[in-house]
Amino acid sequence: MKPHTLLVTVATALAFALPVPALADPPAGAVVRIAELEIDPAQLERYKAAVKEEMTDAIRLEPGVIAIYAVAEKDHPTRLRFFEIYANEAAYRSHIESPHFKKYVAITQPMIRSRKLIETVPLQLSAK
Repeated sequence: MKPHTLLVTVATALAFALPVPALADPPAGAVVRIAELEIDPAQLERYKAAVKEEMTDAIRLEPGVIAIYAVAEKDHPTRLRFFEIYANEAAYRSHIESPHFKKYVAITQPMIRSRKLIETVPLQLSAK
């Protein structure tokens, strides 16, 4: 499966299958971002621990962070995809300025071989 097709499939599955509050229509101004990362295989376990800590803190501490999902490609576990939903642009900006996000960046930057950030336009966000 092509990486882009896989990304769309994963994003769709996440938007429809994971337990988050039902959002029939995206909140006005909602920010949805997709990140594609490739991690140094020798540092994958350290990276996963750091990102799990950051994601847990973001959900617990930041009211504007609606959801953050992380998945790895089944046949390429060092290729990670993130699907992030923020209440608005201010919430996203606040997130990237938060102490826990800055700590994550400082710790993981040398572990990341490549990173692609994709800005999106939310059409519909549904969950059960």
